[in-house]
Amino acid sequence: MTYKMIVLAKQVPDTRNVGKDAMKADGTVNRAALPAIFNPEDLCALEQALRIKDQFPNSTITLLTMGPGRAADVLREGLYRGADKGILLTDRAFAGADTLATSYALAQAIKKIGGFDLIIGGRQAIDGDTAQVGPQVAEKLGIPQLTYTESIESIGEHSVTVKRQIDGGVEIAKVEFPALLTVTAAQQCRPRNAKFLMKYKRALTPGESAAQGKEPYPMDNPLFLAEWSVADVGADIVQCGLSGSPTKVKKVENIIFQAKESRRIEDNNQEIEELVVELLNNHTIG
Repeated sequence: MTYKMIVLAKQVPDTRNVGKDAMKADGTVNRAALPAIFNPEDLCALEQALRIKDQFPNSTITLLTMGPGRAADVLREGLYRGADKGILLTDRAFAGADTLATSYALAQAIKKIGGFDLIIGGRQAIDGDTAQVGPQVAEKLGIPQLTYTESIESIGEHSVTVKRQIDGGVEIAKVEFPALLTVTAAQQCRPRNAKFLMKYKRALTPGESAAQGKEPYPMDNPLFLAEWSVADVGADIVQCGLSGSPTKVKKVENIIFQAKESRRIEDNNQEIEELVVELLNNHTIG
């Protein structure tokens, strides 16, 4: 058996290094001012796909990401670990997208790819923590979904069985293809493969090739990274980027708790009850 898999990935700002320039005047994240990393749970999603490919070597993994030109780094990181090809959704019209606009653009790209069995993505991205994009993509594609997946237990010709987190425990669930899974960080991604690193370190999108004064790779070259615009995926520009995003960010800041903001209490019911009452009175909780 072989499976055609699409892994959704995102290049995110490293939220451990949020500074005063982290937000633009229009309320969007100033990604140029922050170090960029591969979203951790999307790496875990890639690992789930790679484990299926280990079991069924003729299966294929397409990595799909949306972002500016530098987001192609995410595609190369996926290739270094065993993905087969990468697609970058990049267009100024995609800029400033919230989860609704992002899921619309991704769904349009997935429709263009077509013929997939599984879409796998991380549960959520560390820059928003909404856990909305995966489910919204499934909804727009009209396919079933299983969220909070910890591991893939078994896979058959027409379905996959997973273990997923639920309140108070875990459950085993089965879903028919085509389907979408979002995964937690329960299983970390394998490191780069040295052979793949040497093979794909010069992989470029057409935009990167042009910036370096090089001829773009032909589409059948394994070093070719596809680059799709709004027009390429047949998207409605009104539903993309800021114009398609009802969610607006009010403020981005980094909060660091100092030792002076802590207080030690004794291990007894009276002091604990007094602390709870104080927190309720000043509306810290409740």
